[in-house]
This record gives sequence, C-alpha cells and structure tokens, in this order.
Amino acid sequence: QVQLVESGGGWVQAGGSLRLSCAAERSVFRFNAMAWYRQAPGNRRELVASITPGGSANYSDSVKGRFTISRDNAKNMVYLQMNSLKPDDTAVYYCNRGPGSPFFPPWGQGTQVGVSS
Repeated sequence: QVQLVESGGGWVQAGGSLRLSCAAERSVFRFNAMAWYRQAPGNRRELVASITPGGSANYSDSVKGRFTISRDNAKNMVYLQMNSLKPDDTAVYYCNRGPGSPFFPPWGQGTQVGVSS
C-alpha cells in the first residue's frame, strides 16, 4: 500500500518556482511532524524542511528564505513552495515524517526537480 505520493516536480530555469505536493496516508500524517528531503545524484538524502503538526517550520540553511513548507491537516497534504530556484536545487524530492520520528514508512517514488542555469 502506497503511503506517500509526491508530485509537482519539473524542469525550470534558474530563478523560477515550483510547488511540490505530498499526499500522505492518514496514519503517516496525523500527529506527526512531516518533512521534505532531497537526493541529488551521487549524494546522500538530505533534509530540506520540516513542519510540526502545529505548523512550526524549520529549513536547511541552503533553502532558508527561498522555500516554504506548509501542511493541510484536513487533507493529509504537505506542500513545498520553492522560489528563486538554483541549479544546486536539482534533485529528487521526497516527503516523509520529520527527522525525529522513531519510525519512517517506506519512501515514495519522489518527484524530480531540475533547474537549469
């Protein structure tokens, strides 16, 4: 059973914007911090942004001021608004529970984001 489905990726020029969406199964989402992660070719998966059930957000230094994470608790959805995109943002983006969670469900297929210079 698929528990996390990411969408909204694509290819844009540097300076452009994209909005990613993540549909999570209720058992994954409810009462849990959620986060976006990304993995570029040859690199380890890294945390991009996280958000608590109450809406408090944290960002990695590399995206702070450019990306905004949000969630819709009624729809079990997590979003990532990405502005001022840079070529270094090119990666496959995944959503999952926040980094402090004791248990992670299986990762989804992710959504590819590409930024050309």
